[in-house]
Amino acid sequence: MFQAILQRNSHKKLVKFSILCLAISLVHSQSPNNENVNTRKPKEEKKDVEFECPQVTGNGNYADPNTCRRFFQCVDGYPYVNRCPSGLYFDDISKYCTFKNEARCGPIATTPATVTEPPKDLAVRCNPAECELPYCFCSKDGTLVPGGLDPEQIPQMILLTFDGAVNLNNYEHYKKVFNKKRQNPNGCDIKGTFFISHEYSNYQMIQQLASEGHEIGTETISLQMGLQDKGYEEWVGEMVGMRDILQHFSNVSKSEVVGMRAPYLKPGRNTQYKVLEEFGFIYDSSVGVPALPVPVWPYTLDYKIPHECKAGTCPSKSFPGVWEIPLNTHYVEGFEGGHCPYLDQCVLHNHDANEVFEWLQEDFLRYYDQNRAPYMMPFHTNWFSIKELEQGLHKFLDWVTTLEDVWFVTNTQALTWITDPKTSKELNNFEAWGCSKKKDNIPQACKNSNKCALSFKTADSNFTDTRYLETCRDCPNKYPWLGDATGSGIPGKDNYVPDNVRK
Repeated sequence: MFQAILQRNSHKKLVKFSILCLAISLVHSQSPNNENVNTRKPKEEKKDVEFECPQVTGNGNYADPNTCRRFFQCVDGYPYVNRCPSGLYFDDISKYCTFKNEARCGPIATTPATVTEPPKDLAVRCNPAECELPYCFCSKDGTLVPGGLDPEQIPQMILLTFDGAVNLNNYEHYKKVFNKKRQNPNGCDIKGTFFISHEYSNYQMIQQLASEGHEIGTETISLQMGLQDKGYEEWVGEMVGMRDILQHFSNVSKSEVVGMRAPYLKPGRNTQYKVLEEFGFIYDSSVGVPALPVPVWPYTLDYKIPHECKAGTCPSKSFPGVWEIPLNTHYVEGFEGGHCPYLDQCVLHNHDANEVFEWLQEDFLRYYDQNRAPYMMPFHTNWFSIKELEQGLHKFLDWVTTLEDVWFVTNTQALTWITDPKTSKELNNFEAWGCSKKKDNIPQACKNSNKCALSFKTADSNFTDTRYLETCRDCPNKYPWLGDATGSGIPGKDNYVPDNVRK
């Protein structure tokens, strides 16, 4: 029923939408030695000259022609001056501030990307009078609580999400997070959401996670960079193909795989969301939100995104009924760590477990003490490779589970609450957050799996490699890949038809 409600479409009037981009990130704790990165030496500041935003390329970040210490953010034709943090310089290729010996100082001439979509039928700003739950949700700045409830009366949801392959490098760490001792206020085990990429994934482990009630979503098959600039067929192959792989090798029903996340948080503009809409996905969780004092709630894409688009590749058209669960930026004012969408991208230099706990606690309280937007905690395996970070996380999880109005839920469970908001007092009998499992749709765990050594050769490779895959199903003929999700050995076998044109 929930999926049917969220996929209901309606025709709406559309107008122009401008994409905003703010991509300042610090991902290194120290400057690496790289002699071949610089193409131009960062310049000292010169006398300012008036800067005009380019009309061809439009909104985005542009180098200051006078100094590498600053850059301009163009928004609707107006240049806003931004200064890099102390000791950093603006890289005009990557479009963010980095260390001096890495910065490629601009302006550097570039060739504008080919426009593949006509600038028409763009989304309009939120109109609350015409956007009502359960089919639609929006607010002017994205910070209002669904249903108009008082934040103190609603649950604080925590969304634990994990990106990439599941295998021996991280599976035991995940089991420690979901240790059967941490429970929600109704006595049910806490749950998380896994966005799976194909390479190096162990499908027996993924099936085990699904059998325990965790949500399984898709990332992509190849996890390729630059997918945001690819076309419709590429997105279909990556997203729908990954869903097929999960069904075939982990026995996860297609009806349960309803969410996805774009690689490297680079949404595929309107193309990706067209695939979401046409192939029965309910939500995306790829859009990053800049560091804001009040966090943003999930929203439907009936209207214009209510915040700046950090990646610069967000959808501009309207996709009625498709949900976006955004990644609010993590940060603590006046504390080291910087700003980051993924927690493992925050630069916590000391790696002291108690300081990690305190950092997470203060970051969480910005949500809990304000509008109680879902507190998403996105991780890669990197976080668990540092003992102090993992210990700090466990301290935080043990502390926060003592709060009587905090719930760890999957992304889909969060959307179920948003479409039908309830107060904290009503949740013990809230079926969507209960302990019972739908036996028909939840795969059973298996103890005896097949370990498969499979030949693998990409179209652009001159040699055949061997890849390994573990599954509760029979071993395929070839390593599953784009165009052949089941590993039949027949290249280009897959031919996906959108749900809305099937007979």
